[in-house]
Amino acid sequence: MRRCSVLLLGFVLAVLCRAEFAPPTVNISLDEEPEVRWAPLLTVFDKDYLRKAGAEIIDATVPKWVHHAVAPIVAALEKYVPQPYAGEIRGMASNMGGSLADTIMLNFAYEVSAFCTSIIAQDKNGNVYHGRNLDYPHSVLRNMTVDIIFLKKGKVAYRGTSFAGYVGLWTGQSPNKFTVSGDQRGSEHWWNYWKNVVSAFLLRRSPVSWLVREALEEAQDFEEAVMRLSKIPIITGVYYIVGGVRAGEGVVITRDREGPADIWPLDPVNGGWFRVETNFDHWLPPPARDHRRDAANKALNATGQEHINMDTLYQVLSVHPVCNGITVYTTTMSAATPEKYKTLVRPQGCSKAD
Repeated sequence: MRRCSVLLLGFVLAVLCRAEFAPPTVNISLDEEPEVRWAPLLTVFDKDYLRKAGAEIIDATVPKWVHHAVAPIVAALEKYVPQPYAGEIRGMASNMGGSLADTIMLNFAYEVSAFCTSIIAQDKNGNVYHGRNLDYPHSVLRNMTVDIIFLKKGKVAYRGTSFAGYVGLWTGQSPNKFTVSGDQRGSEHWWNYWKNVVSAFLLRRSPVSWLVREALEEAQDFEEAVMRLSKIPIITGVYYIVGGVRAGEGVVITRDREGPADIWPLDPVNGGWFRVETNFDHWLPPPARDHRRDAANKALNATGQEHINMDTLYQVLSVHPVCNGITVYTTTMSAATPEKYKTLVRPQGCSKAD
């Protein structure tokens, strides 16, 4: 283990660092048929490992009754799951040699427990930076993390960070347009969540990570992305954090299933040059056990608007407990400089320094 100290304007924050590494990158062509477009995953991941890792996540996340509840969905997949996701999920199952039911459940297992921290910040020159930690209670996901570049006609349409076998995105960037991350809202009991998943198919509501991907593919700019992410019905509550390419283009969208519960934009003129979102409504105090919001606010204020950039944002996201024992990866991005998109996997999360 190597130890490092993060110095933020005289505010010394000791952080335990453990050899972060960049995940593999895979190109996915959206011009290919959905059933075959994810085949490139097998150029960087072992099929047997993915199947075993997926089974581990399902066993830890999916209640047994769901195995029975999902059967009618599998029997008529196209009737319940919209394209291209139906085809992509079928292709995933075929590529990894698993059952279609397990592949569906694996995709929705990832929707249950995305405990995250997202930050949007603007510097003195009007540059907007976006960073996120994605926390999951499954250590195996560190070996399944992948950067994905989605191509159309040979050009980058959008990119994101995800897990092998998962068609959705919690983190993404549409170059020179906007960035987006999603954080779970609150702590919904798993038994209610899976009831929502099944009913959502019948109501044609979108999983939260599918809506991220659709916005990245279809929205033409920051404003359109915010509108889509605010209004399209989804299966459960979530926070969408969106950053644009111009000064002031940053917002936290608090979502109910039917629409927005709150819109919280950047307000740098009045001192609101950053916004921090974890997993609880920003206008309410977080649970006493959760200190991520306070730690992030303190680190950002210590950094100062004049010193915020991609590197110092990463340092803020490395402060304990913003980065913690179940942090899988950290991404920093800025839509105006898309080439600087960067994800690092945290092999053992982050621990408070001794």
